[in-house]
Amino acid sequence: MPQATEERELIRAQARYVHSSARKARLVLEHIRGRSAEDAQSILAFQTRGVARDAGKVLKSAISNAEVNNGYDVDQLIVLTAYADEGPTLKRWRARARGRVNRIKKRTCHITITLAVAEPGEIKRRPVRPAPEPEPEEKPKSRRKPRARKPAAEAAPAAEPETVEEPEAAAEPEAAPEPEPEAEAAPETAEDETDKKEATEDGA
Repeated sequence: MPQATEERELIRAQARYVHSSARKARLVLEHIRGRSAEDAQSILAFQTRGVARDAGKVLKSAISNAEVNNGYDVDQLIVLTAYADEGPTLKRWRARARGRVNRIKKRTCHITITLAVAEPGEIKRRPVRPAPEPEPEEKPKSRRKPRARKPAAEAAPAAEPETVEEPEAAAEPEAAPEPEPEAEAAPETAEDETDKKEATEDGA
């Protein structure tokens, strides 16, 4: 290690026997080395590798140690060193065909993260991107087909024809009154019939 790191106050946190190979852990830790503590937390939060969770826990422990034991603020801290050492390998066996076995190696590692107070100009702030200008809202296009324009001759309103006043029709002659229907003869009664019989008998 360079001599400059020995003069600075270091805050250290370590996780031992993490169930991951040291190579996989190193691929994650190289992204946060030299970053500020806040940037390192956001980077580990969005890492897709499983070992990033364990590295995030170690970083969180180191930040809490700096805040509680030393009274530093998160904005002042920088990730000085972050590395992973190989741990013991657990050897297991799996049965295979014809009485044979396969060797299974479950590797472990020790993750160590060291924080220090950043010197002036050591923390590189991310450039702030300007907010994008709001795009003008476009009106939704209608699905209907545009109507065909009429020619100028048809578009102009046709002149109204002149109305010619017709002379009033001559008064029709009054219809003659219809003749009243004749009254029907009253039906003959039984007395009239007897009178007629008597008259015929006398004439005979």
